[in-house]
Amino acid sequence: MQFSTLVITLFFSVFMSLFVAAAPLEERSINISGEHSGDGTYYATGLGACGIWNNDDDHIVAVGHDLFDNYPGYTGTNPNANPICNKKLTANYNGKSVTVTVVDRCVGCGPWDLDFSPAAFTKLAPESVGRLESVEWSFD
Repeated sequence: MQFSTLVITLFFSVFMSLFVAAAPLEERSINISGEHSGDGTYYATGLGACGIWNNDDDHIVAVGHDLFDNYPGYTGTNPNANPICNKKLTANYNGKSVTVTVVDRCVGCGPWDLDFSPAAFTKLAPESVGRLESVEWSFD
């Protein structure tokens, strides 16, 4: 009897964790309007979370996973269908600006951080800088 109770309890726990994880994220949407500020970095491009192949010469960006996962209208089921994919944003740093397209999700980024392609990053600063603090940006 104790073994079957343990199995039922374990099954229920696993089922509930899957149910909670699969819940739509729309209720956790964040306000995307206005200006944002975060760190800027760059990465080696390729196939992004939006299902688009890019190269280091494209003007693209990966946004922080919190922003990507909680973007208004995203259900959390298929990242290729996230409404943030292909959105344009303009980033400004030390008097320079670049317009980029969102194509990826950055796991190591904070909510308002941006991870640029090398070509986009160098519009703001040399790659040797590595990390840009307080990049101001907004969606176009």
